[in-house]
Amino acid sequence: MSSDLVDIKFRLYDGSDVGPFRYSSTSTVDMLKERVVSDWPKGKTVIPKSANEVKLISSGKILENDKTVGQCRIPFGELTGGVLVMHVVVQPSLAKTKTEKEDRSITQESLLLMFYTVKPNMQEPGS
Repeated sequence: MSSDLVDIKFRLYDGSDVGPFRYSSTSTVDMLKERVVSDWPKGKTVIPKSANEVKLISSGKILENDKTVGQCRIPFGELTGGVLVMHVVVQPSLAKTKTEKEDRSITQESLLLMFYTVKPNMQEPGS
């Protein structure tokens, strides 16, 4: 039964670690991300607001939320019983950026509409 348990620690952007924690091989990547966010160290300059802003990387691959720890784990041979290190990347949500772009495009569209509405009423120079 203990072979179904995996010790994982999470390496943050500044080289510090969160964990290690013991997980079942059936735990999902999304569950790991939730744990990283809830145990995020105080005083860091980059702080994820939700699990959606966190990417976990193991063996050079970005892990998908619906994958389990067992599916992500690579056989380590003689390292059995060791701690698996997953790297954490925080990617802030783009919602604000998208909203700003949408607002900007509405403004540009309004300006174009205003330009085309005003232009036919303008007299050409020399008329």
